[in-house]
Formats: sequence, structure tokens, C-alpha cells
Amino acid sequence: MKRYIFPVALAFGLIVGSTSAQAAEEGGLLPAGTNVQDQASLQRGAKLFFNYCVGCHSLKYMRYSRIASDLGLSEQEVMENLNFTGARFDDPVISHMPADSAAKWFGKAPPDLSLEVSAKTADWVYTYLNTFYLDPHSPIGWNNTTLPNAAMPFPLWELQGLQTAEMKPAKPGEDPAVEKLVLSQPGKLTPAQYQQATRDLTSFLEYVSEPVALERHHYGIWVLLFLAFFTLLAATLKKEYWKDVH
Repeated sequence: MKRYIFPVALAFGLIVGSTSAQAAEEGGLLPAGTNVQDQASLQRGAKLFFNYCVGCHSLKYMRYSRIASDLGLSEQEVMENLNFTGARFDDPVISHMPADSAAKWFGKAPPDLSLEVSAKTADWVYTYLNTFYLDPHSPIGWNNTTLPNAAMPFPLWELQGLQTAEMKPAKPGEDPAVEKLVLSQPGKLTPAQYQQATRDLTSFLEYVSEPVALERHHYGIWVLLFLAFFTLLAATLKKEYWKDVH
């Protein structure tokens, strides 16, 4: 019986994983493939966030000190490479963009991203970062197929390059819709490198949404080992207790 348990569990995991990926694709979302246990990925994602995003967006529920502790970074590394706002090591991550200026430039203040992945899923954030395109009809010159008419300019355009949209033939009485996006001008990264970069950034934001997940995964292994040991102990005790009855 035991030899069948692992294959069945593995098959179930593959079915669930493929179903989730298929659901994401059917919903117009790309599977992010994030892994919050990959510390190197989280470090790269943090670097991208603090170089390209913190100018507008805050992480008000995260402190620089917590990020350092969780991502295996020293205080010096964080203060020299991630802190560009003059904050103290124990301060939360707050954008230095004045709220009144943000409202004037973008119509409203850019949202805090502490819970962005929890609210919209990692697949949504990853897809959003990969679906910006040039739009001459937009006030900011950019648009996005995942969030049409978004007020945010594309901060990663130098990395990805410039995408343009090929439109579907418009039906009478309907607005034209985007059929596909084409990379018309390459950026500093290849498409594969850019996808990895946005996967790292999404992983970092996924970690920020639930930092305790790192500890939960760590302790989960010990909990499972304890349960396995307790089950073995209970089975042995039951066998010893009932041996005279049978």
C-alpha cells in the first residue's frame, strides 16, 4: 500500500499545478512561477523594487530591518544599496514622493504595494509587468492590456524595450481591441531575462504580502516530522496495548 502513496500524491500535485496554470492562461494571465523560498530571487526582486518602484510606491507594512533579516542582507548592504529615501534602518519603506505632487501628476497617489499580490495574485502582477505597450492616444503615452488605461507610466521600459500593439479588426460599434503585443525595440535585457526579472520582482512583492510565509515553510517541515513521529509512536502504543486482546 505504501508504495502507491507517493505516486498518487505526485500525480495529484501535477494535476493541481497544471490546472492552476491552465486557469491562469484561460483568464488571460501568465503563470508567474514565483518561489519565495528562493532567497537569491528575492534579493534581485528587492533590488528592482528599490531602483524602479520606490520612487512612487511605498511598502508601509515592511521595515528595512525586516527585509534585511529575511533576505540575508546586512544593515550596511541595505542602507547602501536599497535605501534611497534617507530613512533609518528600522523605518518602514515609504516613498519620498509627496502625496500632493502624486495626485497632480497621476490624478491620484500611487497605491501602497504591501498587499498587492495578496489582493490580485502573483499571476496578475507578473502579467501586468509584461503587458505594457506604447499608446499615442494615452495621456502618459503608455497603456496596458491587463489594466487598460492605467495611470502609471511604464518604469521598466529600459529593461524590456518598447512594445507596440497589433489590433484586431474592429467590429461596427465596438472599440478596437489588442490582438497581440510585439517587441518593436529591444531593451537592455533579452525577453527571457526580462521575464526572469519581473518574476523576481513579483516574488519579492509576494514575500512582502506575507513575510511570515518564510517562517511558516521552515517550521512546517518540523511540524510534519513531529506528526510522523507521533503517528509512529501512537501506532506502536496501540499495537502494544491491544496485543493481549487479540
